[in-house]
Amino acid sequence: MSVIALLDYGSGNLRSAHKALLKIGAEVRICQTPAEMRGAAAVVLPGVGAFDDCMNALQRQELFEASRAFIQTGKPFLGICVGYQALFERSEEFNSCAAGLGIFQGSVVRFSEKTTRACGLKIPQIGWNQIDVVQRDCPLFQGIESGSYVYFVHSFFPKPVDNKIVATRTDYGETFASAIWRDNVFATQFHPEKSQQTGLQLLKNFVELAN
Repeated sequence: MSVIALLDYGSGNLRSAHKALLKIGAEVRICQTPAEMRGAAAVVLPGVGAFDDCMNALQRQELFEASRAFIQTGKPFLGICVGYQALFERSEEFNSCAAGLGIFQGSVVRFSEKTTRACGLKIPQIGWNQIDVVQRDCPLFQGIESGSYVYFVHSFFPKPVDNKIVATRTDYGETFASAIWRDNVFATQFHPEKSQQTGLQLLKNFVELAN
């Protein structure tokens, strides 16, 4: 069984991500330093909270460049929630100053107050919503149908410059990219570890890529 490195930079959903990966039979190593990532077959970057807090913590623990270097190896990499947003260049959250990993071009933006209010929706989006799988060949979504419900907790989401990387879309007053995929890099705005069977299937697909 290949080792999945779960990056620990103080994010609140580390424990639930760890439990979900163990539930599907993955061998997980919690990593706080680049040295602990050595030999891993895949990496998961979880996240809840503010974009800048995430990026600054990754920088302090030298996991920022280590994550970029790991992606360059071609091995599977999964970003979750703020770990998804971290893959982009910048964020508009709270006058953010921190640079993202810059793996993808684009910015992290906030839901429109005007649009969501007109639809009777609140910010943040908290709870279950559907995904439209637009890249049917994405290995992360094998066995997962369009219309499946997954769990979200967020006020911000990335707007990719390249629409070809969008793997799923979701509507919440406006349509946004709820998951992306390019080569070995996968990311979801929703929380697979909180998305019951659909989320476990997604994580199982990811672990199988590592194995």
